[in-house]
Amino acid sequence: MLHRRDAMLRLGQLGGACALPGLLQARAAAPRAGSADSCIYLFLWGGPPQHDTFDLKPDAPAEIRGEFRPVRTNVPGIDVCEQLPRLARLADKYALVRSLTHRSDNHEPSVYHMMTGRVPPRQFSVPNNNRTRADFPNVAGVVSHFTPPTGVPAAVTVPRPIGHDGSTYAGTHAGWLGPRHDPFERAPAKETREVATHALDPQPELPDTRIAGRSALLTRLQHQDAALQRGRTAIDENHDRALRMLATPAVRQAFELGREPSRVRDRYGRNEYGESLLLSRRLVEAGVGLVTISWMYIFPDGNVANVWDNHSGLNIHGAKTGYDLLRGPTCLPALDRGLSALIEDLAERGLLERTLIAAAGEFGRTPKVNKDGGRDHWGACQSALFAGGGVRGGQVIGRSDRNAAYVADRPVSPADFLATLYSVLGIDPHAELRDRENRPYTLVDGDPIAGLMT
Repeated sequence: MLHRRDAMLRLGQLGGACALPGLLQARAAAPRAGSADSCIYLFLWGGPPQHDTFDLKPDAPAEIRGEFRPVRTNVPGIDVCEQLPRLARLADKYALVRSLTHRSDNHEPSVYHMMTGRVPPRQFSVPNNNRTRADFPNVAGVVSHFTPPTGVPAAVTVPRPIGHDGSTYAGTHAGWLGPRHDPFERAPAKETREVATHALDPQPELPDTRIAGRSALLTRLQHQDAALQRGRTAIDENHDRALRMLATPAVRQAFELGREPSRVRDRYGRNEYGESLLLSRRLVEAGVGLVTISWMYIFPDGNVANVWDNHSGLNIHGAKTGYDLLRGPTCLPALDRGLSALIEDLAERGLLERTLIAAAGEFGRTPKVNKDGGRDHWGACQSALFAGGGVRGGQVIGRSDRNAAYVADRPVSPADFLATLYSVLGIDPHAELRDRENRPYTLVDGDPIAGLMT
């Protein structure tokens, strides 16, 4: 009997693509109706400071207000950080939520909470934080679960999943929904390659006709022995998805940033952050439902830094203090250039109204600046930005207290945050999921943010 894996070996190697899990949705589902077709979730890993981005407190004492000053936006009454001048000119196109809150001050459980909408069921600590199939499905897994198969991946994570010190963080894949609902991930958590991936490109000696031929040959081999179908495994399904993606020009071409004019690449920024944001636009154009961008920094040796974790400068590009880090090329300037370019580019292409952008980290930062010129972990209050997808721009939802330490009005939980994403994408946030033991769960125990949408 010819086992399916043997058949794949006979077909030869297809590079890394065939080994990548969860590329395409494999479950038929009813069509969805939401105000957006796609979502770009910009995850600012490490926890950006609310005081130094979207909730400045210029009248607070110096040790609270920090080194930056507010700048007026194009919407009267809304100010943002002076380090975000481009975004200041676009405030009519986005809404700010200044009351996102939860109870954890640690990265690992907070990432899980912001990605799944649930408090983690177990204690997390690096390096014992690897994701497992016992995890609750994250937002990418849920979107995949409710997306009919189209030949395009339902969810993609760029440039790589969140993780360091030997771990890929829990809450970053489909958990007990299984590998077929995992997001496509272009690279492992620890690597040094540029964001412009060629993971989906065929090898130079493998033209489209040979890809199609291999797929057809595999189909014939399967039909020769019906038992092969009964013995399918998750990795077998992943091989199928990889073949289908290789044969889908729109998907392959989306990853080829070299197709973009130089002026467009310059507009976003010639760095990993700008290119990730540009890639997200191309993936949305190709029909991907959810693109998650993990904002991080890769040292030359491959070690990973959650670059918004600005206790100090982390010695990134010579930064000594937390404020040096925020001013540097990996934080506020790159965010300002890249995110403003994405908003404008989507609007110019007529895609903004059908594409939701949501930007947040796993938590905020302490009100008081520490001895290293930075701020420490703080789950009680953070800010988030929403644009497109029917969002009513030019408004602020929620309010923090005078020190941006605690929520003073309209608290928003991670469950509410994800309920908003699901609702905009046409997914009932209170729909039922069943785990491997057939136990029922509600997607999230939260509600869409009231007043956010038009």
